[in-house]
Amino acid sequence: MKKVRLSLIGFGVVGQGLAELLQTKRDLLRREYDLDVALVSVANSRHGFIYREEGLDIATLLELAARRQPLTQHPGVRHWSSALEGLQATQADILAEATWTNLRDAEPGLSHVRTALQQGMHVTLANKGPAALAASELLDLARQQGVQFRMEATVMAGTPVLSTVREGMAGVEVHAVRGILNGTTNYILSAMAQGRGYAEVLAEAQAQGYAEADPTADVEGYDVVAKTVILAALVFGQFIKPAQVQRQGITGVTLEQVQQAARDGRRIKLIASLSRDGEQLQASVEPVALPLEDPLAHVDGAMNAITFHGDSLSTVTISGPGAGRLQTGQGLLADVIAIAKTL
Repeated sequence: MKKVRLSLIGFGVVGQGLAELLQTKRDLLRREYDLDVALVSVANSRHGFIYREEGLDIATLLELAARRQPLTQHPGVRHWSSALEGLQATQADILAEATWTNLRDAEPGLSHVRTALQQGMHVTLANKGPAALAASELLDLARQQGVQFRMEATVMAGTPVLSTVREGMAGVEVHAVRGILNGTTNYILSAMAQGRGYAEVLAEAQAQGYAEADPTADVEGYDVVAKTVILAALVFGQFIKPAQVQRQGITGVTLEQVQQAARDGRRIKLIASLSRDGEQLQASVEPVALPLEDPLAHVDGAMNAITFHGDSLSTVTISGPGAGRLQTGQGLLADVIAIAKTL
């Protein structure tokens, strides 16, 4: 049985989703992958970093989180006030980084990832910030240290996008990518296509948890810009900055425009687009009126989808959930399993 020691920084919705999957799928991991994952450390912003050499009890952690009790109440743990201090003082095979996404300077996640890689730990990300702002540096650092830096959960949560294009489509020369990569905006535009107004649908999305109280990152396209930058790095090997992505959100899309598109046999979707023109990579995030024969035109609600255009496989479209507690946790888990195969 292969034993893997896992450190988890960020114990909010996504981190708890991963922990729950580690608990519920423990027998499957042992049976199908000959893998025993011990969660040896967990950190969050409120309670700091806890560590237990022989592994933490996941049921206890989830119960403490549900009751909003300090994680330090877990029996037999060592404690550091900050995640970075705890990470520097302890050892694990893999770090799963699931803190909040900060697209200004990627902190504190960037420091967590950098420190883990410098210590020879493999890393998997759900946090888009470090990948969007420092992918080149972190991938280089991982290569220098002989470890893996994976980020399946950063694009379409647990829907296997990055692993599909990098491994399942190995040998295909991809020349363009188009995708619906944000559930909030797709939910809004899908409802507007049924004749409802933007403000009404946004309020409904917020009430149902699809949109944040401040929906700017979603509706103005910043979330999709981050994912577009990540795709540029991993699909095309080109490291661009968020400011290099032409961006237009959906706040200016009117009900009249949506209805006119329908009369023209089209549907408006917020589309992330990457295409190679010689050595130049064109990148954009903007509302596009798609013809009905386009598979992306039929992706509705909070679902996401992405289409890869290549040579030996002309068109490959992947659709699935792009957010969610267990869905994003699944992206992290898939990376943990992939990394464990190489240990």
